[in-house]
Amino acid sequence: MSIGTRLREIRIDHDQTQKQLSELIGCSSKQISRYEADEQEMTVSKLKSFCELYGVSADYILGLKNNLKWPR
Repeated sequence: MSIGTRLREIRIDHDQTQKQLSELIGCSSKQISRYEADEQEMTVSKLKSFCELYGVSADYILGLKNNLKWPR
């Protein structure tokens, strides 16, 4: 599953439009559309805002494994 797909599914699960999300994290709805279509990478600050807003881990959005070796 791509990053954009994860972003979209989380947003939809919270019953929000791209416009609503864009207003909450401070960008345009066109940017949200690009993020969800994997046409543009989300900045770290936007990713952080997204994660805090929806209470989701950046690891999940980025598709990282749960068994990473750090921290020890």
